[in-house]
Amino acid sequence: MFKYDVIIIGAGVAGLYAAMKLPKDKKVLIINKRETFKCNTFYAQGGVALARDNADIPTHIQDTLDAGDGLCDEEAVKVLSQFSREAIDDLVNNGFKFDTDENGELLYTKEAAHSCERILHAGGDATGRYLHYFLLSHNPHAMLGDARVVDLLIKDDVCYGVTVLDHRESRNIYAKDIIIASGGVGSLYEYHTNAPCISADIQGLCVEKGIPLDRMEMLQFHPTVFVNSDNAQKMLLTEALRGEGATIEDESGRRFLFDYDERGELASRDIVSKSIYLHKKKTGMNNYLVFKNFDEKYFTHRFPNISNYLKGMGYDVPNVRVPISPAFHYAIGGIRTDLKGRVPSVKNLYAIGEVASTRVHGANRLASNSLLEGLVFASQAVQEILLDTKEKKFIEFDVSQNIMSLKEDKAKKNQLRRIMWENVSIIRTKRGLSDALESINTLLNEKIGTLLKFRLLTAKEIVLGALSRDKSIGVHTIQEDI
Repeated sequence: MFKYDVIIIGAGVAGLYAAMKLPKDKKVLIINKRETFKCNTFYAQGGVALARDNADIPTHIQDTLDAGDGLCDEEAVKVLSQFSREAIDDLVNNGFKFDTDENGELLYTKEAAHSCERILHAGGDATGRYLHYFLLSHNPHAMLGDARVVDLLIKDDVCYGVTVLDHRESRNIYAKDIIIASGGVGSLYEYHTNAPCISADIQGLCVEKGIPLDRMEMLQFHPTVFVNSDNAQKMLLTEALRGEGATIEDESGRRFLFDYDERGELASRDIVSKSIYLHKKKTGMNNYLVFKNFDEKYFTHRFPNISNYLKGMGYDVPNVRVPISPAFHYAIGGIRTDLKGRVPSVKNLYAIGEVASTRVHGANRLASNSLLEGLVFASQAVQEILLDTKEKKFIEFDVSQNIMSLKEDKAKKNQLRRIMWENVSIIRTKRGLSDALESINTLLNEKIGTLLKFRLLTAKEIVLGALSRDKSIGVHTIQEDI
């Protein structure tokens, strides 16, 4: 029997920061599905938001509440903001280097819906990449790569471990505590900015186990994504670009966003996404991100990865505009937890980061609060685990022998992506959602592998959540049937 003190599912910011906070004398195993860099943290560009000092805490809280459109849990937001500086200081004290000016002072930038400059970045536009590498290099614990969790070992509302599919063989691994930090749902959508292996299977597994999901209909679409590529994963063009002067215009060169919101490019991302969507539908014109306000030398230094990528695609930035479209970006809802990361219905089980729903983001996540959420609530969960010194027993389980995938599943996964993009994306209708639900139920009744079943169960929860919310709020926009 493989026994650990803690199993962590996922190797993004939440999982790795939890691992960093767990003492070296604890027996910890981190399980990641593919190569370690294939996680959403690695692709995060903009930075980490925080309250700059105690005086900024009320403002950061208010900005987060305003973006959340009345649906935030205010206590969760307070935890996020009040512990933000502590998390950042912990990283810096352990050697992480955010970008600084020539005097060594931290550089803060501004993003949409923030009332001041309070976002730290590293490597220009490579904050996630730098942070991910740093956390990996500071991880003292064992990692199991190329393995995926396919079952949670639960009996009488207690979680004892997981079943992993490791090189096509299933085996059980047991632990006193299990932390789910597996990320969002990107692969459910035809166009998304997520790492390719973010496939929504853990959420579906939770549905099967009767673990409540929360506000799954709250899905954030990033407004500025370079879509002229053949990959499902599209190149995100960070919100920091607009925060520092990039503009959006249509084919005629008109900055149309002011027709929809007086803040124009600096409106919250749900408003910008919907505005681009509606303007294209109304005019038939494509839309572009424009960088003419940037000096070329500064642009190349501040946004090196974006600059290199776009130049490689044939765009002489910042001198030319780049075609953009919204794409799926972030799952606001997830596994329902308390403010210590605990899953209330199952003992010894935690969920942190994008996979969880603490309700901190409400109906719309404030820009760059995501990496911060992973840091703060990972720390909260670890504190809770370390406080629990009670002896825990183990129960041995039979190894699940479900058929994980069938040859026909790939075509059905692609069908599901189209269903979700066409009917459950930026603008929704009751008819479109009902059609999506019918299609998903049909697929669930066909002969399918377990992994596809998990995706479909997650998608179904998203659709049911959207159907149950009659009024538009935040990222959830529902219109009359056309």
